[in-house]
Amino acid sequence: MLWTASIALLLPSVLVGVGAVAVEVPRSAWTSKIQVVRNPAYPLDVVDKLEEATMPNVDTYMQKKIAAAKNNKCTLENAAVRREWSDLTEAQRIEYTTAVKCLMKLPPKSDRTRFPGALSRFDDFVAYHMTHAMQLHDNIHLFGAHKYFVWLFEEALRNECNYTGYQPYMNYDRYAEDPINSPLLNGNASSLGGNGEKDATYKGVPQQGRKPNIIATGGGGGCVTSGPFSDMVVSLGPTSMSTASRQVPKNPRSDGTGSNPRCLRRDVNRNAAMGATADRAFSLLQNKDIDTFYNQLLGSPVPKNDPYPWGIHTAGHYVAAVDPGGDPNTSPGDPVFYFHHTSLDRLWWVWQMQDVDHRLNAIPFVNDTMTMPMNKYRRAMADTNPLDTMVDMEWLGPPIKLRETHDQLGGNDGKFCYVYV
Repeated sequence: MLWTASIALLLPSVLVGVGAVAVEVPRSAWTSKIQVVRNPAYPLDVVDKLEEATMPNVDTYMQKKIAAAKNNKCTLENAAVRREWSDLTEAQRIEYTTAVKCLMKLPPKSDRTRFPGALSRFDDFVAYHMTHAMQLHDNIHLFGAHKYFVWLFEEALRNECNYTGYQPYMNYDRYAEDPINSPLLNGNASSLGGNGEKDATYKGVPQQGRKPNIIATGGGGGCVTSGPFSDMVVSLGPTSMSTASRQVPKNPRSDGTGSNPRCLRRDVNRNAAMGATADRAFSLLQNKDIDTFYNQLLGSPVPKNDPYPWGIHTAGHYVAAVDPGGDPNTSPGDPVFYFHHTSLDRLWWVWQMQDVDHRLNAIPFVNDTMTMPMNKYRRAMADTNPLDTMVDMEWLGPPIKLRETHDQLGGNDGKFCYVYV
């Protein structure tokens, strides 16, 4: 089946605010050679449709790049395709989890003296994230640096563990109502594993300044006992005990880098997932500037009269998080992390492509929720374009300029060349 954006996009008024009129995106004759395979159990939601309706912009953007010889050999025809988890066959899903387990068996490349708790190539990525968390999550790097981080993980799967696909993403809306029975987290052989055992000491994740002020537990919190990662050994962390069960042992090193073998713990949580539904994602994509897009992603200002006022970034992190996924620093220790940040990368891409000229290289400077003061960046970069700063992944990959991370269709000398469907 060929992907076509010829279907008119009709958005019910409930998705764009009370009393708003339905939005119609004009029909387009644009077609592509990109193959799209859809799981019939999940009709396209409003964000899926918006993505399809945006593809003519993507095509125009690529044609201009090709004409100017700036596409670095990337085209829509040779671009890799990142797909939603439930659109993959069961065999493709198992191939993915098999590759992740392969990374967990390969020796680490990070410094063993610095990271005695990094036992594998998989842990190399956790070690980087936990020691570079402030840079990865500041306003300048949240999108671009995570794009590079996830791409390097994808490359490790493909080049070191013979994975033939690309990093899948999760469409939160498909699973929000019942994540525990979803293809992603139902615990069968073709999932990412299931819920943790019930842990009465785990109450949920506090959300200061919000109402409700906690993402209440979904009934798990303990060790995962089903699915491909039921025997997984978590070693690094925790660096924060505030989001963990009382059953999680403290790390022998104060910075969490010591070896601390334990099980993977999860709380598959509808209360979190409902904060990332399609109506919220669509609302996010209606922002006209990067500052409001960025702030809304992080749940700022705090939504009022919303039973799930977390913001999509937070909601996605706690869909199945306790330990290590619930610890902001060690969150890549749960494979679900990569599905969440790939989904955020997809949303950023759809937002960029709606107005490429003004949005491709936009960087946020306004945010009410992050702790790092924005004035520091204004002063430090008064004479420097932030896009020219380097994103250094150290043992994970070579440093590249931030501007390269903003372009997934030709950036990084053409190594970034992928689309989402």
